[in-house]
Amino acid sequence: MRNLRFGPFLMATFIALAAALTADRLQAAPLSRAQALKALVQEDATVRQAGIERLAEVGSMADAPQLVANLRDDEPTLREEAASALWQIWSRSGDPAIDKLLIRGVLQMQSSSLEEARSTFDEIVRRRPSFAEAWNKRATVHYLMGNLQASLKDVTEVLRRNPYHFGALSGAGRIHFQLGNDKAALAFLQRALAVNPNLEGIDEMIETIQERLEEKTRNST
Repeated sequence: MRNLRFGPFLMATFIALAAALTADRLQAAPLSRAQALKALVQEDATVRQAGIERLAEVGSMADAPQLVANLRDDEPTLREEAASALWQIWSRSGDPAIDKLLIRGVLQMQSSSLEEARSTFDEIVRRRPSFAEAWNKRATVHYLMGNLQASLKDVTEVLRRNPYHFGALSGAGRIHFQLGNDKAALAFLQRALAVNPNLEGIDEMIETIQERLEEKTRNST
């Protein structure tokens, strides 16, 4: 066979096409869980974003501490995505049947079928007591039903299994605030804000509680 010789234009086209195909292959290849974790601490925001998005898909509870750090990302959008990724991870039990039950319970809760939702979450807690989000969802149902003490009891179970659960922490703070337990409310809200400084309305509640506590102190002297 004769040796093929490319002109400058054909050679440049060939190189560009090869580069494009290589880039497409690299882009199509999903990050592994280990790669995603490494991406969380890279300087490039697009790389961090890719890591966050991948962990939302494949991350486990063990990855929560690393993602919690991204709740303080310099980019506001990435802080929001990190919070969303944490919720997605927390909502995976590792058992497809349990995950379907969780979805059913959430839909029941959203349609205000609270008794049915509570029964569904009761079943999940019975079958998989290690699943923190089942306890959290049941705590939410109890709260919506006005069962504040039962809600607090479930929150305790959530935090035993997932101490980073800023939703449960802030929820407990709000309940104690309603009950007039200002010191407990302040402690839970400060813990929630320490995990996720982006929670809306928490700063205002903390300020209100601190003012109430100061007033109580003044009135007691």
